[in-house]
Amino acid sequence: MSMKSYKLQTLPLPIDIETPKVLKKAISANRALAKLNGVAQIIPNSQILINSLVLREAKDSSEIENIITTHDELFRAGLDINSVTNETKEVEHYRQALLKGYALVQEHKLLLKRDIIAIQQELEQNDAGVRRQAGTVLRNMATGDVVFEPPQEYAVIEKLLDNLENYINEPNEIDPLVNMAIIHYQFESIHPFYDGNGRIGRIINILYLVLKDLLELPILYLSSYIIQNKADYYRLLQEVRTKENWEEWILYILNGVEQTSLDTIELINNIYELMNKTKSTIKEKLPKIYSKDLVEILFVHPYTKIEFLVDGLGITRKTASKYLNELEQIGILKNIQIKNSKFFINEELFDMLKKGI
Repeated sequence: MSMKSYKLQTLPLPIDIETPKVLKKAISANRALAKLNGVAQIIPNSQILINSLVLREAKDSSEIENIITTHDELFRAGLDINSVTNETKEVEHYRQALLKGYALVQEHKLLLKRDIIAIQQELEQNDAGVRRQAGTVLRNMATGDVVFEPPQEYAVIEKLLDNLENYINEPNEIDPLVNMAIIHYQFESIHPFYDGNGRIGRIINILYLVLKDLLELPILYLSSYIIQNKADYYRLLQEVRTKENWEEWILYILNGVEQTSLDTIELINNIYELMNKTKSTIKEKLPKIYSKDLVEILFVHPYTKIEFLVDGLGITRKTASKYLNELEQIGILKNIQIKNSKFFINEELFDMLKKGI
């Protein structure tokens, strides 16, 4: 089939998508995801996980689009330090877009077309909105050949987005993880924006899981899995278009959910163990300053500054400074000067997030 003649069909799909292989894989993927949702509850402050995992996802999802930044730069961007690169600003905008989407889904219990446009506006920092001009094509990065021409007419794109909005929000009998794979394919094929479609599509994945009550927190991200299996990702998207190879595409996504859930469970357990170790060390060596709130502040962000303690513990700047210096003396933190500000880095947490587990 020529890609020029390819016509994107509306949802629901006219075929039975849940083959025996798909159903079998969906069971193990759902089991791993449910375990992740449960394990996430062991961390007392949900901001710790949201911050940590959203930062990693922002980096990985942007990397798929060849927007490269370092973890160190990204963590600093989260502190509003202005001396970051344009790439890091783009990644920080992704983080803000994802959190905006999470807030919208929690508020409305829906994921609407207008929400997706608002998320894209946050990501791209402009209000270009849905494509109105023809000419957008998807090319093979290596050869430059056109591999797919998404819908070109504004009215067609809008109609397909309305159809997708209905599919996302109206209940059906298909397993939600299978639906997520269908929705992701459909969104990427509509390709409704001039820029940011890949990253928005990956944000929709996580928001759909939250919408369907499969996750309470936005902590499952497929970007690192896609990076490791990038060729298959693009090949299988294309094979749905050229061969209707839905089964292999859905199995790819389900496998990603399962693997990523298990990896994230390991990371959460490691963060939990490090928190307990930190708690024990402070209790033993600095019992006068120990509090549960203090430990949580040290894990909400790999970089801590005096203001975090002043705001979080209700103490003076002088006392906060004293606490941070004492924590450095016992090896919990290490101070670092950035511009005119002094920060204290939780190196073990930083290294853990950098590696992933």
